[in-house]
Amino acid sequence: MASQDWFDKDFYKVLGVSKDVSEAELKKVYRKLSRQNHPDTNPGDAKAEARFKEISEAYSVLSDKNQRAEYDQMRAMGPGARGGFGGGQGGGFSGGFPGGFPAGGGFEDVFANLFGGGGGRGFGPQRGSDLTMKQTLDFIDGVKGTTIKVALGNGEPTTVKIPAGVQDGQKIKIAGKGQASPNGGPAGDLIISLTVKPHPVFIRDGNNLRVTVPITYAEAVLGATIQVPTLGGEPVKLKVAPGTPNGRVLRVKGRGVVTSKAEGDLLATVEIAVPSHVNDKAKKALEDFEAQLPSEDPRADLLLKAGLL
Repeated sequence: MASQDWFDKDFYKVLGVSKDVSEAELKKVYRKLSRQNHPDTNPGDAKAEARFKEISEAYSVLSDKNQRAEYDQMRAMGPGARGGFGGGQGGGFSGGFPGGFPAGGGFEDVFANLFGGGGGRGFGPQRGSDLTMKQTLDFIDGVKGTTIKVALGNGEPTTVKIPAGVQDGQKIKIAGKGQASPNGGPAGDLIISLTVKPHPVFIRDGNNLRVTVPITYAEAVLGATIQVPTLGGEPVKLKVAPGTPNGRVLRVKGRGVVTSKAEGDLLATVEIAVPSHVNDKAKKALEDFEAQLPSEDPRADLLLKAGLL
């Protein structure tokens, strides 16, 4: 809500920007000034601390689209409007309330009327309220995108396109699909909070998808060609090189999250499956195999780095 002391403060001047400054430039300027005047950077400097608070207040208002619009509208009324709010019940108001405030009201009521909070009593059309809702998506729909049907505030159904690559907890906004204005202004927005279900096989890692693929001990030692699942498509064949260690990651280009701006990969982590039981013949074969290997301790380097050798 607009504040009474906004009349006396030029937030654009505080930040040293023009009134048509973009959001990106505003953020850039704020970050620079904030670093320069932060109390941690200027310990014990009361002047810098006061400047930091002034900068923070200015950015708080100008970075909020609705507050910035209210601030600009109020400042456009000119210095003369400032005095019109100071007379209490007996004071005059140059904006159209001669003789005092509306019955039972005061300064905040007047501001509510001016900037769209007066339930239809304001001077101009109000923007409709935003409509918020929650939606749960299957993992594949979050990755590849989908369309959903939702009911608006008036019960009217509408189709919403969910873009590829949305994350769990992300919000998407559909302009003009919120509550209608009570007096001819623009409609509010529809804001959908998304929950993406986990997948039993795949894990999202940025724009990449991860999957763990078991291989046998023999496949790790001798090498093999294995099948790896893909999300929503046919399995792909990957080569496991001879002597592949447990935990090695094999990459499949372009089989991750694909959007208009990025293309992720499928990352397959091999995991050597160790049998829990072996028969006597297999046990003897493993012992013979072990006997043929060089007599090296595979943990020697680890112990050396730990300072134990």
